[in-house]
Amino acid sequence: MPAFSLIRRLLPPALALVLPIVSALPAAASPPPARTVLAADPAPGGPRTSLPHPTGPYGVGRQSLHLVDPSRTDPWVPEAGARELMVGMYYPARRGTGTPARYATVDEARLMLADIGMGDVFPAEVLSTTATDVRTDARPVPGRYPLVVLSPGFGYSVFTLTGLAEDLASRGYVVAAIDHAYESVGTAFPGGRMLTCVACTKARTEEDLIAAGSGRGRDMSFVVDRLTGADPAWGYADLIDRHRIGAAGHSIGGAGAAAAMAGDTRIRAGVNMDGAFHSAVPETGLGKRPFLLFGTDDATHRPGGEDPSWDQAWTRLDGWKRWLTVANATHFSFSDFPVFLDRLGLPGGGSATTLSGARGLALTRTYLAAFVDRHLRHLPRPLLDGPTPAHPEFRFNNP
Repeated sequence: MPAFSLIRRLLPPALALVLPIVSALPAAASPPPARTVLAADPAPGGPRTSLPHPTGPYGVGRQSLHLVDPSRTDPWVPEAGARELMVGMYYPARRGTGTPARYATVDEARLMLADIGMGDVFPAEVLSTTATDVRTDARPVPGRYPLVVLSPGFGYSVFTLTGLAEDLASRGYVVAAIDHAYESVGTAFPGGRMLTCVACTKARTEEDLIAAGSGRGRDMSFVVDRLTGADPAWGYADLIDRHRIGAAGHSIGGAGAAAAMAGDTRIRAGVNMDGAFHSAVPETGLGKRPFLLFGTDDATHRPGGEDPSWDQAWTRLDGWKRWLTVANATHFSFSDFPVFLDRLGLPGGGSATTLSGARGLALTRTYLAAFVDRHLRHLPRPLLDGPTPAHPEFRFNNP
Protein backbone atom coordinates (compact mmCIF):
# COMPACT_ATOMS: atom_id res chain seq x y z
CA MET A 1 0.00 0.00 0.00
CA PRO A 2 1.47 3.42 -0.88
CA ALA A 3 2.47 5.41 2.19
CA PHE A 4 0.10 8.26 1.28
CA SER A 5 -2.87 5.89 1.29
CA LEU A 6 -1.56 4.35 4.50
CA ILE A 7 -1.46 7.62 6.43
CA ARG A 8 -5.08 8.31 5.49
CA ARG A 9 -6.10 4.83 6.62
CA LEU A 10 -4.43 5.44 9.96
CA LEU A 11 -6.79 8.34 10.72
CA PRO A 12 -9.91 6.42 11.82
CA PRO A 13 -13.29 7.99 12.63
CA ALA A 14 -13.23 9.65 16.02
CA LEU A 15 -15.52 7.21 17.72
CA ALA A 16 -13.21 4.35 16.81
CA LEU A 17 -10.77 5.95 19.23
CA VAL A 18 -13.02 5.32 22.22
CA LEU A 19 -11.29 2.58 24.22
CA PRO A 20 -12.56 0.91 27.41
CA ILE A 21 -10.35 1.08 30.49
CA VAL A 22 -9.01 -2.39 31.18
CA SER A 23 -5.93 -1.80 33.30
CA ALA A 24 -4.64 0.31 36.13
CA LEU A 25 -1.96 2.96 35.86
CA PRO A 26 1.42 2.59 37.56
CA ALA A 27 1.90 4.58 40.74
CA ALA A 28 3.86 7.83 40.52
CA ALA A 29 7.46 7.71 41.70
CA SER A 30 6.66 10.30 44.37
CA PRO A 31 3.32 11.60 45.62
CA PRO A 32 2.21 14.41 43.29
CA PRO A 33 0.65 17.57 44.71
CA ALA A 34 -3.07 18.17 44.41
CA ARG A 35 -3.97 19.67 41.08
CA THR A 36 -5.26 23.23 41.08
CA VAL A 37 -8.50 23.91 39.21
CA LEU A 38 -8.08 26.52 36.49
CA ALA A 39 -10.28 29.59 36.76
CA ALA A 40 -11.92 28.78 33.43
CA ASP A 41 -12.57 25.13 34.24
CA PRO A 42 -16.03 23.70 33.51
CA ALA A 43 -18.58 24.22 36.26
CA PRO A 44 -18.31 22.01 39.35
CA GLY A 45 -20.09 18.75 38.77
CA GLY A 46 -19.62 18.95 35.02
CA PRO A 47 -17.50 16.57 32.94
CA ARG A 48 -13.75 16.72 33.45
CA THR A 49 -10.74 15.05 31.94
CA SER A 50 -7.28 14.51 33.33
CA LEU A 51 -4.04 12.85 32.36
CA PRO A 52 -2.44 10.25 34.62
CA HIS A 53 0.15 11.74 36.95
CA PRO A 54 3.73 11.64 35.62
CA THR A 55 5.83 8.83 37.02
CA GLY A 56 9.12 10.60 37.78
CA PRO A 57 10.34 12.35 40.95
CA TYR A 58 10.33 15.92 39.60
CA GLY A 59 7.62 18.49 39.17
CA VAL A 60 7.09 19.69 35.59
CA GLY A 61 7.48 23.22 34.28
CA ARG A 62 6.56 24.55 30.85
CA GLN A 63 7.33 27.67 28.87
CA SER A 64 6.40 28.54 25.29
CA LEU A 65 8.75 29.73 22.57
CA HIS A 66 7.93 31.28 19.20
CA LEU A 67 10.80 30.50 16.82
CA VAL A 68 11.29 31.88 13.32
CA ASP A 69 13.77 30.42 10.83
CA PRO A 70 14.69 33.26 8.45
CA SER A 71 16.66 30.88 6.23
CA ARG A 72 13.51 29.02 5.10
CA THR A 73 10.22 30.08 3.56
CA ASP A 74 7.17 28.27 4.85
CA PRO A 75 6.62 25.33 2.48
CA TRP A 76 2.80 25.39 2.70
CA VAL A 77 2.12 29.14 2.66
CA PRO A 78 5.10 30.81 0.96
CA GLU A 79 3.44 34.22 1.10
CA ALA A 80 3.52 33.99 4.92
CA GLY A 81 7.30 34.39 4.80
CA ALA A 82 9.77 32.66 7.10
CA ARG A 83 9.09 29.28 8.67
CA GLU A 84 7.54 29.60 12.15
CA LEU A 85 7.28 27.14 15.02
CA MET A 86 5.68 27.13 18.44
CA VAL A 87 7.68 25.09 20.94
CA GLY A 88 6.58 23.98 24.38
CA MET A 89 9.58 23.57 26.67
CA TYR A 90 8.97 21.01 29.43
CA TYR A 91 11.60 20.70 32.16
CA PRO A 92 12.22 19.27 35.65
CA ALA A 93 10.83 21.78 38.13
CA ARG A 94 10.33 22.38 41.82
CA ARG A 95 6.92 21.18 42.93
CA GLY A 96 4.47 23.86 43.96
CA THR A 97 6.05 26.65 41.91
CA GLY A 98 4.56 28.30 38.86
CA THR A 99 0.87 28.33 37.91
CA PRO A 100 -1.29 25.53 36.46
CA ALA A 101 -0.75 25.23 32.71
CA ARG A 102 -3.68 25.01 30.33
CA TYR A 103 -3.75 21.87 28.18
CA ALA A 104 -4.78 23.86 25.08
CA THR A 105 -6.66 27.04 24.27
CA VAL A 106 -10.43 26.69 23.87
CA ASP A 107 -10.13 27.58 20.18
CA GLU A 108 -7.40 24.97 19.60
CA ALA A 109 -9.53 22.36 21.35
CA ARG A 110 -12.65 23.34 19.41
CA LEU A 111 -10.89 23.07 16.04
CA MET A 112 -9.43 19.67 16.85
CA LEU A 113 -12.73 18.28 18.11
CA ALA A 114 -14.56 19.56 15.05
CA ASP A 115 -11.96 17.93 12.81
CA ILE A 116 -12.47 14.50 14.36
CA GLY A 117 -16.25 14.82 14.45
CA MET A 118 -16.50 15.16 18.23
CA GLY A 119 -17.55 18.80 18.53
CA ASP A 120 -21.11 17.96 19.58
CA VAL A 121 -20.24 15.38 22.25
CA PHE A 122 -16.94 16.58 23.75
CA PRO A 123 -17.02 20.22 24.96
CA ALA A 124 -13.96 22.22 23.93
CA GLU A 125 -13.87 23.80 27.38
CA VAL A 126 -13.48 20.35 28.92
CA LEU A 127 -10.60 19.37 26.65
CA SER A 128 -8.81 22.71 26.99
CA THR A 129 -8.83 22.50 30.80
CA THR A 130 -7.70 18.89 31.05
CA ALA A 131 -5.90 18.50 34.37
CA THR A 132 -2.17 17.83 34.10
CA ASP A 133 0.80 18.23 36.43
CA VAL A 134 2.38 20.90 34.23
CA ARG A 135 3.04 24.34 35.74
CA THR A 136 3.75 27.44 33.69
CA ASP A 137 7.02 29.20 34.58
CA ALA A 138 7.79 26.80 37.44
CA ARG A 139 11.26 27.16 38.92
CA PRO A 140 13.64 24.60 37.38
CA VAL A 141 15.59 22.07 39.39
CA PRO A 142 19.24 22.98 38.72
CA GLY A 143 21.26 20.50 36.67
CA ARG A 144 22.08 19.38 33.14
CA TYR A 145 19.50 17.19 31.46
CA PRO A 146 19.25 15.35 28.14
CA LEU A 147 17.03 16.99 25.52
CA VAL A 148 14.25 15.15 23.67
CA VAL A 149 12.73 16.92 20.65
CA LEU A 150 9.14 15.81 20.07
CA SER A 151 6.97 16.09 16.92
CA PRO A 152 3.24 15.21 16.60
CA GLY A 153 1.20 13.42 13.98
CA PHE A 154 0.06 15.02 10.73
CA GLY A 155 -2.83 17.42 11.28
CA TYR A 156 -2.61 17.44 15.07
CA SER A 157 -1.11 19.74 17.66
CA VAL A 158 1.70 18.58 19.88
CA PHE A 159 -0.59 19.10 22.87
CA THR A 160 -1.87 15.60 22.04
CA LEU A 161 1.52 14.32 23.31
CA THR A 162 1.40 16.18 26.63
CA GLY A 163 1.14 12.94 28.62
CA LEU A 164 4.45 11.74 27.19
CA ALA A 165 6.19 15.13 27.40
CA GLU A 166 5.31 15.76 31.04
CA ASP A 167 6.37 12.25 32.01
CA LEU A 168 9.79 12.60 30.40
CA ALA A 169 10.29 15.95 32.15
CA SER A 170 9.30 14.40 35.48
CA ARG A 171 12.03 11.78 34.94
CA GLY A 172 14.76 14.36 34.35
CA TYR A 173 14.59 15.33 30.66
CA VAL A 174 14.08 18.62 28.90
CA VAL A 175 11.47 18.20 26.16
CA ALA A 176 11.03 20.53 23.19
CA ALA A 177 7.53 19.78 21.85
CA ILE A 178 7.03 21.36 18.42
CA ASP A 179 3.92 22.71 16.74
CA HIS A 180 4.74 23.06 13.03
CA ALA A 181 3.07 26.01 11.29
CA TYR A 182 0.12 25.11 9.03
CA GLU A 183 0.41 21.39 9.88
CA SER A 184 -2.25 21.10 12.61
CA VAL A 185 -5.97 21.82 12.53
CA GLY A 186 -5.37 24.72 14.86
CA THR A 187 -2.37 26.20 16.70
CA ALA A 188 -2.29 29.62 18.36
CA PHE A 189 0.61 31.84 17.28
CA PRO A 190 1.56 35.32 18.54
CA GLY A 191 -0.52 38.28 17.46
CA GLY A 192 -3.82 36.48 17.95
CA ARG A 193 -3.24 34.27 14.90
CA MET A 194 -4.77 30.81 14.70
CA LEU A 195 -2.89 28.86 12.03
CA THR A 196 -4.86 25.97 10.58
CA CYS A 197 -3.87 22.93 8.55
CA VAL A 198 -3.10 24.18 5.07
CA ALA A 199 -0.88 21.12 4.67
CA CYS A 200 -3.92 18.87 5.16
CA THR A 201 -5.37 20.09 1.87
CA LYS A 202 -2.11 20.64 -0.03
CA ALA A 203 -0.40 17.33 0.75
CA ARG A 204 -1.99 15.09 -1.89
CA THR A 205 0.84 12.96 -3.21
CA GLU A 206 3.55 10.71 -1.86
CA GLU A 207 6.07 13.36 -2.91
CA ASP A 208 4.23 15.90 -0.73
CA LEU A 209 4.50 13.61 2.28
CA ILE A 210 8.18 12.97 1.61
CA ALA A 211 8.68 16.73 1.62
CA ALA A 212 6.62 17.04 4.81
CA GLY A 213 8.70 14.40 6.61
CA SER A 214 11.93 16.06 5.49
CA GLY A 215 10.56 19.42 6.59
CA ARG A 216 9.80 18.04 10.03
CA GLY A 217 13.41 16.94 10.26
CA ARG A 218 14.66 20.42 9.37
CA ASP A 219 12.29 21.94 11.92
CA MET A 220 13.64 19.65 14.64
CA SER A 221 17.24 20.44 13.75
CA PHE A 222 16.47 24.18 13.78
CA VAL A 223 15.01 23.86 17.28
CA VAL A 224 18.25 22.20 18.40
CA ASP A 225 20.15 25.13 16.85
CA ARG A 226 18.10 27.67 18.78
CA LEU A 227 18.33 25.82 22.08
CA THR A 228 22.03 24.95 22.06
CA GLY A 229 23.67 27.71 20.00
CA ALA A 230 25.70 30.68 21.17
CA ASP A 231 22.60 32.85 21.69
CA PRO A 232 19.90 30.41 22.82
CA ALA A 233 16.24 31.34 22.49
CA TRP A 234 15.25 29.89 25.88
CA GLY A 235 16.09 31.46 29.21
CA TYR A 236 16.71 28.07 30.84
CA ALA A 237 18.91 26.72 28.04
CA ASP A 238 21.67 26.00 30.56
CA LEU A 239 19.57 23.06 31.71
CA ILE A 240 20.28 21.26 28.42
CA ASP A 241 23.19 18.89 28.01
CA ARG A 242 23.94 19.52 24.34
CA HIS A 243 25.83 16.23 24.04
CA ARG A 244 22.75 14.16 24.90
CA ILE A 245 19.97 14.89 22.41
CA GLY A 246 17.25 12.59 21.10
CA ALA A 247 14.31 12.97 18.71
CA ALA A 248 10.94 11.24 18.79
CA GLY A 249 7.66 11.62 16.97
CA HIS A 250 4.23 10.16 16.42
CA SER A 251 3.09 9.23 12.89
CA ILE A 252 4.73 11.66 10.46
CA GLY A 253 6.56 13.11 13.45
CA GLY A 254 8.39 9.78 13.68
CA ALA A 255 9.44 10.14 10.05
CA GLY A 256 10.66 13.60 11.00
CA ALA A 257 12.76 12.17 13.83
CA ALA A 258 14.53 9.84 11.39
CA ALA A 259 15.00 12.67 8.89
CA ALA A 260 16.45 14.87 11.62
CA MET A 261 18.95 12.17 12.56
CA ALA A 262 19.92 11.65 8.93
CA GLY A 263 20.84 15.32 8.59
CA ASP A 264 22.10 16.18 12.07
CA THR A 265 24.71 14.16 13.95
CA ARG A 266 24.00 16.08 17.17
CA ILE A 267 20.86 13.95 17.54
CA ARG A 268 22.12 10.78 19.17
CA ALA A 269 18.98 8.61 19.26
CA GLY A 270 15.55 8.46 17.61
CA VAL A 271 12.06 6.99 17.94
CA ASN A 272 9.30 6.52 15.37
CA MET A 273 5.90 5.90 16.98
CA ASP A 274 3.73 4.20 14.36
CA GLY A 275 4.65 6.44 11.43
CA ALA A 276 5.59 5.57 7.86
CA PHE A 277 9.14 6.58 6.92
CA HIS A 278 8.13 9.09 4.26
CA SER A 279 11.75 10.20 4.08
CA ALA A 280 13.66 6.95 3.73
CA VAL A 281 16.49 6.11 6.09
CA PRO A 282 19.68 6.59 4.03
CA GLU A 283 21.19 3.45 2.50
CA THR A 284 24.33 4.23 4.48
CA GLY A 285 22.40 4.16 7.76
CA LEU A 286 22.40 6.64 10.64
CA GLY A 287 26.02 6.49 11.69
CA LYS A 288 25.44 3.55 14.05
CA ARG A 289 23.13 5.65 16.24
CA PRO A 290 20.27 3.84 18.02
CA PHE A 291 16.71 3.88 16.74
CA LEU A 292 13.43 2.47 18.08
CA LEU A 293 10.48 1.40 15.91
CA PHE A 294 7.40 1.43 18.14
CA GLY A 295 4.03 0.64 16.61
CA THR A 296 0.80 -1.31 16.36
CA ASP A 297 0.95 -5.09 16.29
CA ASP A 298 -1.27 -5.52 13.26
CA ALA A 299 -1.16 -5.89 9.50
CA THR A 300 0.40 -2.45 9.16
CA HIS A 301 3.57 -2.56 11.22
CA ARG A 302 4.51 -6.17 11.68
CA PRO A 303 7.40 -7.31 9.47
CA GLY A 304 6.18 -7.75 5.92
CA GLY A 305 3.13 -5.61 6.65
CA GLU A 306 1.25 -3.00 4.69
CA ASP A 307 3.84 -0.32 5.44
CA PRO A 308 6.97 -1.49 3.60
CA SER A 309 8.94 1.52 4.80
CA TRP A 310 9.49 -0.18 8.16
CA ASP A 311 11.04 -3.25 6.53
CA GLN A 312 13.29 -1.03 4.43
CA ALA A 313 14.27 1.13 7.42
CA TRP A 314 15.10 -1.96 9.47
CA THR A 315 17.62 -3.19 6.92
CA ARG A 316 19.29 0.24 6.81
CA LEU A 317 19.46 1.01 10.51
CA ASP A 318 23.07 0.25 11.38
CA GLY A 319 23.19 0.81 15.14
CA TRP A 320 21.33 -0.55 18.15
CA LYS A 321 17.72 -1.07 17.07
CA ARG A 322 14.45 -2.56 18.22
CA TRP A 323 11.20 -3.20 16.35
CA LEU A 324 8.48 -3.33 19.01
CA THR A 325 4.78 -3.74 18.29
CA VAL A 326 1.96 -3.47 20.80
CA ALA A 327 -0.97 -5.89 20.80
CA ASN A 328 -4.46 -4.36 20.46
CA ALA A 329 -3.07 -0.84 20.03
CA THR A 330 -4.46 1.65 17.52
CA HIS A 331 -2.57 4.41 15.74
CA PHE A 332 -3.59 6.88 18.45
CA SER A 333 -2.75 4.66 21.42
CA PHE A 334 0.60 6.46 21.61
CA SER A 335 -1.09 9.84 22.20
CA ASP A 336 -3.47 11.37 24.76
CA PHE A 337 -6.63 10.88 22.64
CA PRO A 338 -7.88 7.55 24.04
CA VAL A 339 -7.29 8.64 27.65
CA PHE A 340 -9.80 11.49 27.29
CA LEU A 341 -12.46 9.36 25.71
CA ASP A 342 -12.01 6.65 28.32
CA ARG A 343 -12.34 9.16 31.13
CA LEU A 344 -15.52 10.66 29.68
CA GLY A 345 -17.07 7.25 29.10
CA LEU A 346 -18.05 8.14 25.56
CA PRO A 347 -19.60 5.33 23.51
CA GLY A 348 -17.84 4.25 20.36
CA GLY A 349 -16.09 1.61 18.37
CA GLY A 350 -13.71 0.18 20.94
CA SER A 351 -13.95 -3.44 22.00
CA ALA A 352 -13.06 -5.47 25.06
CA THR A 353 -9.83 -6.53 23.35
CA THR A 354 -8.68 -3.00 22.47
CA LEU A 355 -5.87 -1.50 24.54
CA SER A 356 -7.25 1.10 26.95
CA GLY A 357 -6.10 4.68 26.73
CA ALA A 358 -4.63 4.47 30.21
CA ARG A 359 -2.61 1.37 29.40
CA GLY A 360 -1.48 2.72 26.03
CA LEU A 361 -0.10 5.89 27.61
CA ALA A 362 1.55 3.93 30.42
CA LEU A 363 3.33 1.63 27.95
CA THR A 364 4.41 4.54 25.75
CA ARG A 365 5.82 6.40 28.73
CA THR A 366 7.61 3.33 30.08
CA TYR A 367 9.30 2.21 26.86
CA LEU A 368 10.18 5.66 25.55
CA ALA A 369 11.78 6.51 28.88
CA ALA A 370 13.67 3.22 28.90
CA PHE A 371 15.01 3.93 25.42
CA VAL A 372 16.31 7.43 26.18
CA ASP A 373 17.60 6.30 29.58
CA ARG A 374 19.62 3.59 27.86
CA HIS A 375 21.00 5.68 25.02
CA LEU A 376 21.23 9.22 26.39
CA ARG A 377 22.08 8.33 29.99
CA HIS A 378 23.71 4.92 29.40
CA LEU A 379 21.62 3.27 32.11
CA PRO A 380 20.79 -0.45 31.95
CA ARG A 381 17.20 -0.99 30.87
CA PRO A 382 16.68 -4.75 30.48
CA LEU A 383 13.02 -4.43 29.49
CA LEU A 384 14.34 -3.44 26.04
CA ASP A 385 16.07 -6.81 25.72
CA GLY A 386 12.98 -8.98 25.43
CA PRO A 387 9.41 -9.65 26.57
CA THR A 388 8.57 -9.27 30.26
CA PRO A 389 5.59 -10.59 32.27
CA ALA A 390 4.69 -7.02 33.27
CA HIS A 391 4.32 -5.97 29.63
CA PRO A 392 2.75 -8.90 27.78
CA GLU A 393 1.41 -6.64 25.02
CA PHE A 394 4.84 -6.28 23.39
CA ARG A 395 6.14 -8.29 20.48
CA PHE A 396 9.89 -8.08 19.81
CA ASN A 397 10.25 -8.42 16.05
CA ASN A 398 13.53 -9.49 14.50
CA PRO A 399 13.00 -10.02 10.74
